[in-house]
Amino acid sequence: MDALSYQGSDGCSLHAAALGRGPAVILLHGEGSDHHSLVPLARRLAESYSVVLPDIRGYGRSVCTDPARHTWAQYVDDVAALLSHLGLQEVALGGVGMGGTVTLRAAAAYPQHILAGVVIGAEDVDAGVRDGEAARTDSCAAHFRHNGTDSARKSVPPDLAPVTGNPVRDALSRSDPASIAAACAIRRDRAFTSIADFADIPVPTLIIPGSGHRRRAALAEEIARTLPHGHLAGVTVSADLCTADDLAQRMAPALWAFLTTHLTMRAAALPV
Repeated sequence: MDALSYQGSDGCSLHAAALGRGPAVILLHGEGSDHHSLVPLARRLAESYSVVLPDIRGYGRSVCTDPARHTWAQYVDDVAALLSHLGLQEVALGGVGMGGTVTLRAAAAYPQHILAGVVIGAEDVDAGVRDGEAARTDSCAAHFRHNGTDSARKSVPPDLAPVTGNPVRDALSRSDPASIAAACAIRRDRAFTSIADFADIPVPTLIIPGSGHRRRAALAEEIARTLPHGHLAGVTVSADLCTADDLAQRMAPALWAFLTTHLTMRAAALPV
C-alpha cells in the first residue's frame, strides 16, 4: 500500500493509504476506527480499482485536536481536498457508518464529482441533537482526554456489534487521545435535517442496511426509496460479522456489482 499525505482546506495534515489500479474508489471508515478497518475490503476491490482509504480527521494519522474543526462540512471539504491532491475530477465514494454519512453529504455538495456512492450501515438522521447527547459527548471526550486510549479501549460498549466494536478497539491503539476527544464534537453537528433531504441527491447510491437502533433495516429502505437513484443492497451488516475480513467477504460482491454497473469509462484512474 502507498501512503498519501495532503492538507485540508484549513491546513490540517491529513493521511490516506492507496492500493490497486483502475477507476478511483474512496472508502471512508466508521466513527472511532481508522483506514485499517477497510483494508481487507480494499484488497478485494484492488484488482480492478484504485482504492483510497483516508483516515478521517481526528482518527489514525489524521490528527486534529480542535473540536471546532470537526463538522460534517469540514469532513466533506476534506474529501474535496483529497480529490484535488489526487488530481481527480470524478470518483466513486463510499463509507461505513459515519463514513457513509460523509458520502451522502459529499454527494449532495459535489454531485458533479461523485459518480457513485456506497453507504454501508446507513445511520439514523436527526433534526437536532438528541436530549442528553451533548452531555454524553462531553463525558466521552473528557474520558479520552484524561485517561488515554488504553483506558478508552476498555470503555468501548460491550453491546456494540462486533464488526463495529472490534475495529474501534484496534484503532484506539494507534490514536492520539486529544484528537479522538476532539472528534467527539461531530455528535453536536447534524448532517441532514431529515431523510427528505436525500431527495435532492442525484448520485446513484447503494444503501446497505446495518443493525442496531441507529442503523435499522427500515431506515436503509426509506433512504433508498427517497434517493432519486437509490439502490437497496441484498446484504446487511449483520450481528454475525466480527472482523474486518468478515465485513469484506460479505460486502465485496455487492460493491463489485454496483461499481461495475455505475463506474463508467469516465472514471479516471489514479496517476501512476
